[in-house]
Amino acid sequence: MTDHPRNRYDEVSHEAAEQAFVDAMAGGRLHHGWLLCGPEGVGKAGFAYRAARRLLGAAPDPSRGPLGSAPGDPTSQLIAAQSHPDLMVLERVTEGTKARKTISVDQARELPGFFSKSPSRSQWRVAIVDSADDLNINAANALLKILEEPPQRGVLLLVAHSPGRLLPTIRSRCRRLSFPVWSEDRLAALLQSRLGLDGEQARATARAAGGSPGRALSLAGDEVAGVDALVNGWMQGADMSAIIPVAESLKRADGGPKFELILDRLAAAVKGRALSGGPGADAWAELWSSIQARADQTAGLNLDRQDVLFTLMAELDRARARAAC
Repeated sequence: MTDHPRNRYDEVSHEAAEQAFVDAMAGGRLHHGWLLCGPEGVGKAGFAYRAARRLLGAAPDPSRGPLGSAPGDPTSQLIAAQSHPDLMVLERVTEGTKARKTISVDQARELPGFFSKSPSRSQWRVAIVDSADDLNINAANALLKILEEPPQRGVLLLVAHSPGRLLPTIRSRCRRLSFPVWSEDRLAALLQSRLGLDGEQARATARAAGGSPGRALSLAGDEVAGVDALVNGWMQGADMSAIIPVAESLKRADGGPKFELILDRLAAAVKGRALSGGPGADAWAELWSSIQARADQTAGLNLDRQDVLFTLMAELDRARARAAC
């Protein structure tokens, strides 16, 4: 698991977005509403907390990027402890072990009271909504009222994975900052520097992460090694009983990244056999093409991941039998 964004200080997700925010602060053109747009896991929430620290008075630390500030700064420590009086965070409430599916209207209705007060420790009051996609319709309308009547010395930072789903009136009243996916090279470098992965593991994880540093970090480390061990066993002819629990785990809502990693590592192993020039190279080449095609079909057609894995295991058995002839 990765640290919460409030505890990250060195990860600059998008330097251009940070510089645009710094320029707005310095030029006195700070908009009251900022819509932080991009795929999930690319660093939007991290940006929101970095911006909040600076707005709330943390001293700049240029070595940590345009919006950098040090963990030891008193403002940073208050935010990390979730006790800064000028910061409000709206996110899905966790009840027991389960998080609510939406941010409720009762949570959003706390915003007017929060912004009606003068800042107590800094020049601004800041609210982070992580994420705006989670607002139910009544909560979205409550937030819209704040944007329609901007508070004095108040800033809203809205994290949005799918901005097209938000009310058009919310989008039109915010300044948009875009956060594109990371390149494979950048993701691999992050994994090597942050977690010490070797080049091959870092590349494999970066490919499976689809440009998302958050997803890459969640996939990395022991999970990559575990998937490699699984694939090596399958290449040697593991029985079906060893495959069933893995296939069952892919049915969960969060099974997508693991499925992509399994297919990536399986494709790499099969490609190695196909390019070796050894017995059955043609069979391995056909299987390699099939894995790539099924990966695309699963994503594009929303196929059942468990069924796809069982199909590929049957094809793997056939390829192994052909190679043994």
